Amino acid sequence: MSLKYLVTGGSGFIGSALTHRLVSEGHHVRVLDNNSRGRARRLDSISDKIEFIEGDIRNSNTVTEATRGVDCVCHLAYVNGTEFFYSQPELVLDIAVRGMINVIDACREANVRNLVLASSSEVYQTPESVPTNESAPLIIPDITNPRYSYGGGKILCELMAMCYGRKGFDRVTIFRPHNVYGPDMGWEHVIPQLSVKATKAAKNTKKGPVTLMVQGDGSHTRAFVHIDDFIDGLMCVVNEGNHGELYHIGTQEELSISEVARIIVSCFDRDFILEHEPEPKGGTPRRCPDISKLKKLGYKPRISFNKGVRSVVNWYAEHSEKRKQL
Repeated sequence: MSLKYLVTGGSGFIGSALTHRLVSEGHHVRVLDNNSRGRARRLDSISDKIEFIEGDIRNSNTVTEATRGVDCVCHLAYVNGTEFFYSQPELVLDIAVRGMINVIDACREANVRNLVLASSSEVYQTPESVPTNESAPLIIPDITNPRYSYGGGKILCELMAMCYGRKGFDRVTIFRPHNVYGPDMGWEHVIPQLSVKATKAAKNTKKGPVTLMVQGDGSHTRAFVHIDDFIDGLMCVVNEGNHGELYHIGTQEELSISEVARIIVSCFDRDFILEHEPEPKGGTPRRCPDISKLKKLGYKPRISFNKGVRSVVNWYAEHSEKRKQL
């Protein structure tokens, strides 16, 4: 059955991938984004098949108009990228709180009873157990550290969605992405940053090992999920997710940052030497999701990091000198 979706943040990395998938499955999609961090070009190939509203999620009138007549709202609008957590925490929280309130109010006014909310693995910061399931306590360890503006904002969004969703909604469901990667994912994340560093180092060092700088000692681990696998998981949530439930989307292929750096450099057929710089306060030593709950909805990630990252490294190698134009 064809449905009408509103995707907030739909020109972002994940939002645009979701929009493409929804269109490919025959749904009508309306996108709301102000392109402050998203890029409209990500939707160029389907621009004639979607409605695009350029507007700010913090403007209640804009959100209300965008919500009219849709069957489901997928709320992804947010500020991502670690450097922004430290440099603009007030903006991160402003978009989180005002955006969530506006979406809930708009759904109620337009009688849209189906809401899918994007959260984050950052909501539980340093979990007690790894792999981590959806019941892990949500924690802000230090309110004086601006890094936690991101995780704190996501906790507020989850809390508002769950509490307001008790009345007036048929379904409110939340997904938590875990380190999604892919070509054109932005520039403020570890894989793009390492890819750009490796590209420059390989060009400047014609022979021998490539020197790569990483934050900390390189022992921190993450489980990265390719955007194609991620969208498969997200569609499981969109189509089958239950009211009042949360779902982790990711893989359980846990890698250290040192290993990630080695794999990225190997894309240039080079060995590497790892050097270290201090890491900002507030990092998480390990992160890997328990995805058994989502697997019950049919989720089956297929793309290994070693296979999936090559196209990402190639994209950043090709575009690293065009960053300002992108």
